[in-house]
Amino acid sequence: MRRGAPLAVIILLLGLGAALGIEAGCLACHTEGIPADDRHFAIGIPCAGCHRGDPSSADLEVAHAGLVASPGVPGSLRAGCGGCHPERADSVRHGLMFTGRGIVSVTRYVLGEQRSPDGDAGFESLGDSPADSLLRKLCGGCHLGSDQAARHAGSPGMERRGGCLGCHLDRQGDTAHPRLTARVGDAHCFGCHARSGRISLSYAGLAEVDAGSAGEQAGRGYLDDGRLVEHRPEDVHHQAGMACIDCHTAVGLMGDGRRPARHQEEAVDIGCADCHDNRSPRVRLADWRAKHPGLDPRIPFRAEHEQEFLVTARHGTPLWHIELRPEGLLLHRKIEGGVIRVPQYRRSSHSSGAEHARLTCAACHAQWAPQCYGCHISYDPKKRQWDQLAGEETTGRWSERRWGIRNELSPLGVRADGRIALAIPGMISTIEHPAWKGSRFQRLFAFLDPHTSGRSRSCDSCHASSVALGLGDGVLTRGENGWLFQPARPIMADGLPADAWTSLDGAVSGGATRIGSHPLNPGEMRRILDADSSGGDSAAAKRSTPSGHGAPPAVAPVRVPPGPS
Repeated sequence: MRRGAPLAVIILLLGLGAALGIEAGCLACHTEGIPADDRHFAIGIPCAGCHRGDPSSADLEVAHAGLVASPGVPGSLRAGCGGCHPERADSVRHGLMFTGRGIVSVTRYVLGEQRSPDGDAGFESLGDSPADSLLRKLCGGCHLGSDQAARHAGSPGMERRGGCLGCHLDRQGDTAHPRLTARVGDAHCFGCHARSGRISLSYAGLAEVDAGSAGEQAGRGYLDDGRLVEHRPEDVHHQAGMACIDCHTAVGLMGDGRRPARHQEEAVDIGCADCHDNRSPRVRLADWRAKHPGLDPRIPFRAEHEQEFLVTARHGTPLWHIELRPEGLLLHRKIEGGVIRVPQYRRSSHSSGAEHARLTCAACHAQWAPQCYGCHISYDPKKRQWDQLAGEETTGRWSERRWGIRNELSPLGVRADGRIALAIPGMISTIEHPAWKGSRFQRLFAFLDPHTSGRSRSCDSCHASSVALGLGDGVLTRGENGWLFQPARPIMADGLPADAWTSLDGAVSGGATRIGSHPLNPGEMRRILDADSSGGDSAAAKRSTPSGHGAPPAVAPVRVPPGPS
C-alpha cells in the first residue's frame, strides 16, 4: 500500500485481513493479544498492520521476514506508525525531541566548534569531535531519534528514547502486549525533562541539591538515579492536578512539519495568555474537524458544530479540552479527569502593567528556579564509556563534577525579542580536553521558564536584589555618587564573582546561549533600583545574600554614576 493512503482505507483492508483469519499465525504463539482498551484493538488493526511480517505463515522464519519489532523507532517509522499516521510521523522526524537540533548546536558553540548557537544539524550528524563526543556520551540517551527501543523499566527516571513509542507506549509487564495511548502521562516526560532545565522536577515541587549536603532527612530523598532532592513549592497547575499534556499541545510537542524549530522556545505552542488572557480568534468545531480528524471523540464535553474553542496564538491549535461558557472557562483534565476553572487575567491585579510590560509571566510568577553555579567537565581518552547513539561502550570517558546548586529566584535578563525573563546558568564551568592547549572557562546563561508558577514575587525580590540584577549575592548601597555593589562570592578568572552574570557598570559580562540575548545593562539596572529607592531606605545597604552563603569578602565595590532613568 502506498504511503499516505487514507486511514479509513488502511483500516478497512487490515480489518478484512483479520476477518479472513490471517492473524492466526501470530496469535498461535503470541497469545497475549492487544489490550482491549487500546484504540488499535477497537478499530480492528491486526498485528501485521504495525509489525509487518507474514502472519499467514506458521513457519517462524517466513512469518518473521520483514518483521518490525518496534514500529515507532526511526528505522521503522514509515513502515510502522507512519503507515497510518504519515503526516504526524513526518513532523516528528523533524521535531526537536527527535533530532536534538538545539542541543547539538549550542554544545558545539560552547566548545568552539560552531560560530553560532543556531544550526540545523541534529544527533544524526555527530562525529568524534570533543563536542560531539560529549553529546554521544552524556546527552544522547533521551532524544527520540535513537533507533534503540524505548526504555520503560517501571521507573519514571528511566523513561526515554524510542521514537513514537518513547511517549505513546504505556508500561507493560514481561509478557503482555504493550498498550498504546494518546493520554501520555507525566512519567514519560520525567525521564528526559528531569535533567538539564529540570522542568519535570520543578513542576512537581522537587529540587535537586548538592550531593555533598546532608542526605535523607525531613523533606529530602533520593531519585531512582541517585540524585538527592528536596521539596520546594510545586507549580499551581500541578497542585490543581494538571498533567503536562493539559498545557502542551501535540503540535508543540511533535511539530507540524512546516516550521522546523532550532530551539525549544520556537517549538513550544502554548503560552500563558492562551488560557488566562486569550485574545486570539476563536474557531468553531465545524471549521477545524477536517484539519484535525479523529479529535471529536476526545472532546470531553458535548459540543455542537457551532461550539467555539480557544486556539493558541502561535500556531492556531484548537484547545479542545477547554470549554467556553458564559460564566468562564473550564479545563477538562486529560489524565486525571474532572474539571477546573481557569482564572482570567485582571488589570486590577496588575496595576503596574505599563511599567512591567516587558516582563514575561514567569519573571514575576515563578516561585523559584533550579540553578547550578559551579561545574568541572573533563575527558579521559584512556577510559571507556557507554555511547548512547552506538549502543555500546567506546573509548573515551567524560566526567562532570558540579557544586553551588541553588533553588531560589534567579537573575533576570533580556531575550532577543526584548522581553525580560528569568535566566539560569547554562554553565559556569571549566572544561578540559587533551586536544586543547589548556582548560577553558565558560560563563553562559540560558533563559528558562522553570514551571514553578505561583503568586507573584515581592517587589523587593527584584528592586532590592543584586541576584535579580545578575550581580550575584552581595550588598547594594546607594551613595551620593551612585550605586555600589560588594559581592559575596570570590572573583573568577573572567573578572566576575562566581555567581554573577554581569557587573554593575556592564564592563564585564558573561554570555548567553542565544544570539541577541544579554544580561541587564547598567541603565536597566538603575531603573530597577531607583524605582524602589524613593523611601527612607534609599541610601541604605540592600543585602541580597541568601542565608548560608556567608558575609561578603573584602573586595573592591563597583561604582556606577547616577544617570537619567
